[in-house]
Amino acid sequence: MRILLVLAHPLEDSFAAAVADTARKALQAGGHEVDWLDLYRVDFDPRLSPAERRGYFTEPYEVSGLSDMTSRLKAADGLVLVFPQWWFNFPAILKGFFDRVLAPGIAFRPDPAGGRILPQLTNIRHFWALTTTGSPWWVVHLYMGNPVRRLLKRGIANFCSKRLSFRMLTLHDMDRATDAKRKAHLARVSKAVAAIR
Repeated sequence: MRILLVLAHPLEDSFAAAVADTARKALQAGGHEVDWLDLYRVDFDPRLSPAERRGYFTEPYEVSGLSDMTSRLKAADGLVLVFPQWWFNFPAILKGFFDRVLAPGIAFRPDPAGGRILPQLTNIRHFWALTTTGSPWWVVHLYMGNPVRRLLKRGIANFCSKRLSFRMLTLHDMDRATDAKRKAHLARVSKAVAAIR
C-alpha cells in the first residue's frame, strides 16, 4: 500500500518529527511504500492564490501549480497527517494544504444540482491523524468538543472519500509530558500504524 505521510511542524527536531519518523519506520516495516511530505522542508506556501480561488467556480479547476502534490495524493491508498494542535486547530501550513491541495476536481466535486459535495479521493482507504496538544484531555474533549477530530472526520474525510478507515491518536498535555510519556506515545503510534492493512 502507498501511504502519503504529511508532516506539518517547523522544527526538524520536534516531537511531531519523531512521531512522523516512528510512523514511517513502522509503515515501511509493514511493507508499505511511504511517500514522505514535510510541508516546511519543501517550503509549501499555504496561501490560496486568486487564480486558485477563482478556479473553485470553473472547470477545469486551477491546480496547475500543485500538480506534484495533487498527483501524489491521487496515487496514495492512505493519508497520514502528523501535526501539533495549536489553539485547538491545525497549523496554518496544514490548513493551507487542505485549502490548496484538497481542491475541487482533486478531493471533491461540487454537485451541479447544488448543495452536495461528491467525493473524489476514493483511492484513500486510510485517513489517520497523529497529533499532540498542549491541553489536557478533558479540556480538548469536554470543554472544546474535540474540534480537530470533528473537522477531520466529519468534514474532510467524509466529504473527500467514502468507506475509509479514520483514526486519530493524540498525546494530550504535551507541554508537561515526561520523557517516559513521550516514549510510551511513540510506542503506541508504532504499534497502531503497524496494524494498517
